Amino acid sequence: MHQDYIQPDNWSIIEQGFERERVKSSESLFSIGNGAMGQRANFEEKYTAETFQGSYIGGVYYPDKTKVGWWKNGYPEYFAKVLNAPNWIGIDIEINGEELDLNTCAEVRNFKRELNMREGWYNRSFEAKLQNGTEISVDVRRFLCADLDEVGIIRYQITPLNQDAKIVFKPYVDAGVHNEDANWEEKFWEPISAEQQGEKAFVTARTFKTHFTATTFMYNVISVDGNASGLTENVQKSGDKIQFQYTVSVAKNQVASIQKVGGYTVSMNHADTIAAADSAIESAKAKGYDTLLQEQIAAWAKVWEMSDITIEGDVKAQQGIRFNIFQLNQTYSGKDSRLNIGPKGFTGEKYGGSTYWDTEAYCIPFYMATKDQQVAKNLLVYRYNQLDKAIENAAKLGFTNGAALYPMVTMNGEECHNEWEITFEEIHRNGAIAFAIFNYVRYTGDYSYVPEKGLEVLIAIARFWHQRATWSTAKNQFVILGVTGPNEYENNVNNNFYTNYLAKWCIDYTVEQLEKVSSEYHSDYNRILAKADLTLGEISKWKDVADKMYFPYSEEHQVYLQQDGFLDKELVKVHDLDKSQRPINQKWSWDRILRSPYIKQADTLQGFYFFEDHFSKEDLERHFDFYEPFTVHESSLSPCVHSIQAAVLGKMDMAYTFYLRTSRLDLDDYNKEVEEGLHITSMAGTWMSIVEGFGGMRVKDGQLHFEPRIPKEWDGYSFKINFRGQILKISVQSGKTDFALEGGNELTVFVNGKSVTVEPNGAVTV
Repeated sequence: MHQDYIQPDNWSIIEQGFERERVKSSESLFSIGNGAMGQRANFEEKYTAETFQGSYIGGVYYPDKTKVGWWKNGYPEYFAKVLNAPNWIGIDIEINGEELDLNTCAEVRNFKRELNMREGWYNRSFEAKLQNGTEISVDVRRFLCADLDEVGIIRYQITPLNQDAKIVFKPYVDAGVHNEDANWEEKFWEPISAEQQGEKAFVTARTFKTHFTATTFMYNVISVDGNASGLTENVQKSGDKIQFQYTVSVAKNQVASIQKVGGYTVSMNHADTIAAADSAIESAKAKGYDTLLQEQIAAWAKVWEMSDITIEGDVKAQQGIRFNIFQLNQTYSGKDSRLNIGPKGFTGEKYGGSTYWDTEAYCIPFYMATKDQQVAKNLLVYRYNQLDKAIENAAKLGFTNGAALYPMVTMNGEECHNEWEITFEEIHRNGAIAFAIFNYVRYTGDYSYVPEKGLEVLIAIARFWHQRATWSTAKNQFVILGVTGPNEYENNVNNNFYTNYLAKWCIDYTVEQLEKVSSEYHSDYNRILAKADLTLGEISKWKDVADKMYFPYSEEHQVYLQQDGFLDKELVKVHDLDKSQRPINQKWSWDRILRSPYIKQADTLQGFYFFEDHFSKEDLERHFDFYEPFTVHESSLSPCVHSIQAAVLGKMDMAYTFYLRTSRLDLDDYNKEVEEGLHITSMAGTWMSIVEGFGGMRVKDGQLHFEPRIPKEWDGYSFKINFRGQILKISVQSGKTDFALEGGNELTVFVNGKSVTVEPNGAVTV
């Protein structure tokens, strides 16, 4: 059973009641971020029961030395850890001589958390009776400024309910943090300085090895019933921590409050991080809490104006999609092309790295359609900037002549994933990177990226596929041996259909682009050919591989086989598997999983999703009906692809079930792992389930096509897309679809194959 404690609400994530065993899950679910930094929903005050403290800074990482039992040639030297950053939120609190700790309170009542997604803030409130008999009411609000993205704000209010109270606030900043998942129990931060100036504190620390310097800062204002009160009376300082102390006497029912400004300034952005921290505090002080909150609400209103999806008549589905869109916008804003979208964003440490193939396969469509196209282009530029490293990665595995293998997991372009069956074998990631270039050009119509940068990436990827393929004299075709496809429950297989198909497509697409650039961008063509040292002879060898690529096929089932040996397995369908055996990744040995027919996520069907127009609907239906019954969906990336395909096939009940699973994967904790952090990249797949699945949106020959469908559980839904500089709103109800256009030019779209023209600032109902 999945968890069910989050209250259904259209715009907020709400938890009521205090349960210790839910604390770590809620710390993930109520996380906040602003693209530059993020924060799990840890309590500000001391908490002595189980908790997972996590604060994160975009782009800051540590190369944790790889830990394996047996070192193999080609292993990455390190695993890039998303670093637990110094703690800026901490505020220890004493009331009438007793420390406030929800784990030791005599009683906690009316505990409530709310993550308000519309306005971008997190609130926690409760009443507590301490062991010493004092009863208090607490209300805490926290947000990370969308505009001043180095600054976070906390307003912590305490009201004594049954007697007067002496309250001591002890806010601190602390760089003495550790990572939950350090391989060798190493410390990742080296303290450099701890400085105090009045009500301001600055703790500066540097990461070992990578030498990122971060100043963690705070500034505090104390008040009673709104009147400023008291200055620091005591400062405790160590090498990596500064703690201030403020004491206030409060009458029963008076409100004692601390407003804490905190956050990070980093050497990636500033030569002098302490001066930058001081200036960040001054900017926040000049505005004050109320103005900062209003600016936060306005910034989020602007985000929602473009990226919201509304669903009528199904609160849980509505809450799910907004939660996903909210987290995507908290994780990546597109402002900084050095950053990317990690699979846990700013909500946990698992997986490490900041970039997987998830960005290209799942996230780019969301950012292309809901932001300015430059944001998606930045994600492509990120990979171009790491091309030299991708060529180095391939060279380490024995590839030559400028062939590139992009990393499975990376922070700076170097491979840092250390499970061999993924690092060496999950090479389909190269194809996703090429596909993203195609997808970007198809959607935006902006071809400039290809002659400027993209063609170099494509050439290096085509070279990789040419060298990775092997000529089989027995089959008289090219084969690709020893791979792992998207379905990680089959390792070291031969001729994974999806990988072989991508390899062929990448080569064909690269050759097409070479021809186009040679005829239309002559000087770029000559520059790139010289730089890559590419000859026509080499290109014809690539083409030979693409033209003679082998795809395993079953005449009996009329389907492409996931890999050569798939039919040798004992083909027991998932619904015939005892429920007590699920999830198999937690119940079975790896050996047993590898011999089973069970599919972790869409594999052959991932190819049908990418290259839908290469196959007929009958082909899709045959493959869907064959493979879905063996799929256990134990990857967060699986339900969204199946939801889209089920919708295309008119299997709306399945499409809806998969949609709910992908959109509430974390809220309902389907995979029993939410306490480790959220599944950020699969959240983009949720957006695709609605826009591409139910909305049926496709781009063909530079024009938008829709095939709107609606689940019977919904009264209606709507979404907006930015298509080539014009904003189109699509509203679907049973029996009709409305299109409204904001933009200067008319736009022709196709609905179920028929063309419809929408006038500028006009609307059309179909």
